[in-house]
Amino acid sequence: MAEAQRSNTKVVGWCLAGVVGMFAFGFALVPLYEVFCEITGINGKTGGRYESVEVVEPDLSRTITVQFTAQNGPGMPWEFRPVTRSIEVHPGEPTTVQFRAMNPTAETMVGQAVPSLAPSEGTLYFHKTECFCFNQQELKAGESIDMPLVFIVDRDLPAEIHKLTLSYTLYDQQKLQKVSAVKQASTTTNDNG
Repeated sequence: MAEAQRSNTKVVGWCLAGVVGMFAFGFALVPLYEVFCEITGINGKTGGRYESVEVVEPDLSRTITVQFTAQNGPGMPWEFRPVTRSIEVHPGEPTTVQFRAMNPTAETMVGQAVPSLAPSEGTLYFHKTECFCFNQQELKAGESIDMPLVFIVDRDLPAEIHKLTLSYTLYDQQKLQKVSAVKQASTTTNDNG
């Protein structure tokens, strides 16, 4: 009987350890996924600011089409669009394009653009040296702004990729912060209640 009880205690201990491990893994999964996507370029996520350490000559024998799209996140009322919808670039050549945003509301708002690139295989070869997406954009009521994007398509872009599509989704930061605060307050209330 004592042997069976010790065996059952071990099984329960292993099960509890498994549950705790799965719970910890669930919490760690989102940050790990973000890091994995940024390193590998999977899911179209583009990296942060690119700093070139050497001058690279453009590959004039090759041309890549880069298309630009823009959309608003849920509840974002701004007008947001690329000034240029498509451009031909040579790999290794720094290129500047503009995006335009306009706040048609009667109040000051803060927006944040989040980039995504397709095909996802190209994310490791698309480098932003300057981008409005690195910072939040504050626009007063009725204000508009032209926002620069400076990028380089890497010379090592695989030969089978001839076109890249860079998409931005613009989010209302104040609304996201309010939703986050409500969720945090509700979690705190549920934990205490």
